[in-house]
Amino acid sequence: MLKYAIHTEKNSLTIGFGGDAMLGRGVNAKISTTYASYPWGNVLPLLKKNDVNILNLETTLTKSNKKVLKYFNFKADPDTVKTLEEAKIDIVTLANNHILDFSEEGLIETLEVLDKACIKHTGAGRNAEEAAKATILTKNNITMGVLGYTDNEPDWKATDRPGTNYITVGDIDRVHSDIEQIKNKTDILIISIHWGPNMRERPTQKFITFAHQMMDAGADIIHGHSAHIFQGIELYKNGLILYDTGDFVDDYVVDSYLRNDRSFLFLCEVDPKKVKSLRLIPLLIKNRQVNIAKGEDYAGCMQRMQQLSAAFGTKITDDGYLTM
Repeated sequence: MLKYAIHTEKNSLTIGFGGDAMLGRGVNAKISTTYASYPWGNVLPLLKKNDVNILNLETTLTKSNKKVLKYFNFKADPDTVKTLEEAKIDIVTLANNHILDFSEEGLIETLEVLDKACIKHTGAGRNAEEAAKATILTKNNITMGVLGYTDNEPDWKATDRPGTNYITVGDIDRVHSDIEQIKNKTDILIISIHWGPNMRERPTQKFITFAHQMMDAGADIIHGHSAHIFQGIELYKNGLILYDTGDFVDDYVVDSYLRNDRSFLFLCEVDPKKVKSLRLIPLLIKNRQVNIAKGEDYAGCMQRMQQLSAAFGTKITDDGYLTM
């Protein structure tokens, strides 16, 4: 495992970014017959080694049976929060198209469960103010802030009622205003955004332009997710754009071409002023569990990411390091 470590100095943070963590349905069932840390496989020691871990929580943690009318509804038992605790998940974004799958009741219970477990969250709340509120964390003398947004499910936008921090792609005035409120309180600012349609291999120009605008407005890292497959990486000015981090763990049907069972753990080292390095750990999701990819799965992950990222002028070594 040591070969995957990034050395973290004082006044430096290693942040582990994962994509969509869907702990409901079949994953929840597997946890109930095994143990809380089962979904993380042999990735667990890497997660525990990081200073901070951030995921998109693609499920509710609720006992609610108030299912909303949609094709897929995801929920996990509230006790499944132990699975997040076991992996030292510090922050989850809730701005996505599943956090209200079991109505406002399911969202509110999820918030309560996370708060009780001291897991920070952003992107959804009991009203618009709470949904838009950034989460802030200080560690190793570095203060990082995370803003969560989604362009999915516009009808779920928080108002005086519970909902998500909905945004239209291109609404840079809104992002700029949000950043202005917290920029002087943070060293590193992360925007975690659930955006775009499923199974899109590359961001369109509209999304690229918006990403650049968010970075120009003051973001240091963009943590994208939603497509269920990873997209390319761009080094923009002094910052980092992860256009889509793919899936992290789930029970989904696998597309034989797009291979949504392949993804990465993104290990990002930052200091108080900038992103210092990024290391990619290829992963494979199988049997409702994520593990470090090997053999052709490793090569397939890496080669695909190298190809996608080359379009942005980003070079990635075969062992997963970016040339910063």
